[in-house]
Amino acid sequence: MDWLIIAPVAGLVSIASAVYLFFYVTKQESGSVKMQEISAAIREGAIAYLKRQNITLAVFVLVIAVILGIAFRSIHMALAYVFGSFCTTIAAFFGMTAATRANVKTANAAKEGLNQAFPVAFYGGAVMGLSIVGMALLGVSTLYYIYGPEQLDIILGFSFGASALALFAKAGGGIYTKTADISADLVGKVEIGIPEDDPRNPAVIADNVGDNVGDVAGMGADLIDSYIAGTIAAMIIGATLGTTYVILPLLIKAAGICASVIGMLFVRVGRRGNPGAALNRGTFATCIVFAVLTFLIIHSLGIGDYGLGIFFAAVAGLIAGVVIGITTDFFTSIDRPPVLKTAEAAKTGAAINILSGFSYGIISIVPPVLGITVATLASWYLAAMFGVDPVYGVSIGAVGMLATLGMIISADAYGPIVDNAKGIAEQSGLGEEVIEVGDKLDAAGNTAKAISKGFAIGAAALQVLALFAAYAVVVGIKTVNLMNPKVIAGVFVGAMMPPLLSALLILAVGRNAFRMIQEVRRQFKEIPGIMEGKAKPDYATCVDMATKGALKELMLPCVIAIVAPLTVGFVLGTEALGGFLAGSILTGIIFALLMANSGGTWDNAKKYIEAGAFGGKGSEAHKAAVIGDTVGDPFKDTAGPSLNTMITVMALVASVFAPLIATFALVWG
Repeated sequence: MDWLIIAPVAGLVSIASAVYLFFYVTKQESGSVKMQEISAAIREGAIAYLKRQNITLAVFVLVIAVILGIAFRSIHMALAYVFGSFCTTIAAFFGMTAATRANVKTANAAKEGLNQAFPVAFYGGAVMGLSIVGMALLGVSTLYYIYGPEQLDIILGFSFGASALALFAKAGGGIYTKTADISADLVGKVEIGIPEDDPRNPAVIADNVGDNVGDVAGMGADLIDSYIAGTIAAMIIGATLGTTYVILPLLIKAAGICASVIGMLFVRVGRRGNPGAALNRGTFATCIVFAVLTFLIIHSLGIGDYGLGIFFAAVAGLIAGVVIGITTDFFTSIDRPPVLKTAEAAKTGAAINILSGFSYGIISIVPPVLGITVATLASWYLAAMFGVDPVYGVSIGAVGMLATLGMIISADAYGPIVDNAKGIAEQSGLGEEVIEVGDKLDAAGNTAKAISKGFAIGAAALQVLALFAAYAVVVGIKTVNLMNPKVIAGVFVGAMMPPLLSALLILAVGRNAFRMIQEVRRQFKEIPGIMEGKAKPDYATCVDMATKGALKELMLPCVIAIVAPLTVGFVLGTEALGGFLAGSILTGIIFALLMANSGGTWDNAKKYIEAGAFGGKGSEAHKAAVIGDTVGDPFKDTAGPSLNTMITVMALVASVFAPLIATFALVWG
């Protein structure tokens, strides 16, 4: 039996399911003319940004493709790179199109209640989830059919293309969305004292657009990068063991897709009307189904005891992902102690609120890091116990952690859809009852987004270890000698990269937000009748300002992430580059978890006060919490989620260029 056929078939099923859900969402009612006008403005702004971003990045893709073609004397490597970039772009664009259509339909359904609005939003997000994993698995399995196990380096080029575009998309989308969000909040809520999505705010449409280009298109590109990279790393390591072990990661991903589709059937709000519980129920159901399907697939391959070792390694990765999700839920949910205490701290002002959220973010690092540590050790020793190469076991752990990505992204993309829906409800004057439904959906969406970021960060840790092992295989390194000064230099430079990139991205958000804040203030002062609702703000200027600023600011940090590992490799050698990757993994995971979770804590602390606690909207505690949230915005939506993409990109750059670096080291000593 040709087991490999399962992978492309699963990819096609996933894409077909996404198309079906897309038509389901588009058939829903869109509400009043006013609602449709607002939704159209958001959709047009998001699509305009993506078009300009893709035109800008097309030049970069072409240059890198030419470099790869010349350096490796292979047109196939260049084409695989372009194909990876194309898959990332198409999947992100399709998912964002669904999200920008689902927002107004969710807002309209909210008039009938939470139970009617929730499925529209979730299935809108599922379009992104299923299209991402379907496109990724179909792309990798197709290239494997063409090139076979002997040319996995070409498939690695496909992953490099997906990752490079993901880094640009996530960084650019993150800069855009937080530029608009911070500007709208600081001027609107703190200075003027109007609601978050008030149509009088000139930055409100840019803010709504940012939710889509950052949290839908950007996050989708980020996670497809993680999904592909982990799969290919396991395939490369499996090539040293035999063909069955090369295709097994693809089969495990196929099981994850099937489990995600089945798990979505369990996502029901129920009588209590708790969307967060519904999302969690779907995630847990997906994990259980995935474990069963994976066992059946491995058992059917007839690889004996080896199969048990591989199965337990995959389950270890899956459990670590669940632990990260539960931890994130605890530290960022609106009804849990960290958020409640951070909200209470706002009564004393912004300083204690910020210190509380930051501290809880640091504490939140502990369970995921321990989970990743246990998953790594469990994958290693369980694989070795059954005679499987332990390095392959760790790589399968990374595959298992992200195999259920279809469900994870669906919950993630649900977040910006309900955020936009609430904004459309406010701007259209649908009334407090509808806005209250939007708030309930939105609070669950914030937690869902935080959980998906946690999964992505944890998976990045395991998959980068797998990519590190793949790099070591190519260059022939068996151990990294920490007594070697070049290796130590590499470790320090690698450890420097995540905080450096974080700083560059946060500064980029600050510069761009400064310009937009000035523009929003100008409009409130110079356009008569805005506050009375008699004049319409100039939304287009803010949208254009966020777009130009994001595309300008993203280039430096992204180029540094690509150039740095090459510089270390060619200047200090192959072992030093190994140390560089190790250092970047350690600080990358720490910083990413800290920023993602502290940002989520600040955000929901603000929402808890807006729900009526400690004086509610407009109180001093609310203003303090808004300031804390604006600090957390670039933490959780720009720098934090970009870091796992960055460490993946650096590991892929090292792996792709490993043969050239090794040859250079031999020639020049």
